[in-house]
Amino acid sequence: MASADQLINAFTTLIVTIDPPGLAPIFLGLTTGMSRAQRTQVALRGSTIAFIILAVFALFGASVLGVLGISIGAFRIAGGLLLFWIAFEMVFERRQERKEKATEAAVTKDHIENIAVFPLALPLIAGPGAISATILLAGTLPTSVEKVQFIAVIAANLLLTFLMLLIADRLDRFLGVTGRAILTRLLGVILAALAVQFVVDGAKAALNLISATPH
Repeated sequence: MASADQLINAFTTLIVTIDPPGLAPIFLGLTTGMSRAQRTQVALRGSTIAFIILAVFALFGASVLGVLGISIGAFRIAGGLLLFWIAFEMVFERRQERKEKATEAAVTKDHIENIAVFPLALPLIAGPGAISATILLAGTLPTSVEKVQFIAVIAANLLLTFLMLLIADRLDRFLGVTGRAILTRLLGVILAALAVQFVVDGAKAALNLISATPH
């Protein structure tokens, strides 16, 4: 079974990567003109699809890496660097701008009923950062019981995200521009530290692999 520390670390990494408070204003922009019932439907569908995507990567991500001949150590380094870049964007407010641009493009191209799939579920909720974090965390929880626990953590994250989307209008008003900026930067710093830890763990695993290889 996974330790409490591992589960808390997994929950924190995913919640920071998904960034529900940062999604709130984007979700409001996506669902402009919709009724509360329609917004709820979009939020529920988007969160459910994102959960399925992340659960599939949690269960089969490591197997895919194995087929491609990529070690978990190498992926930890690559994933850690990707998460660090996302953290950098969060601290300097570039990620929000990029998400808003993706949202604008999607609204003009896609029918309103498909917004829950694209861009809400993918790439706004289950984006490259969340997928990378999911595969990395799943690699540290190898047993079946730990995988079930991890999927429960993913479900808890997506439930929290869904609830945040339901109260997006109130959350956006409560935080305001200044509050969102402070929270995004704070989460970015936390994510940067978690990303560095992934790189360190990956480097250790790679060095152990090299030292264990017969010459």
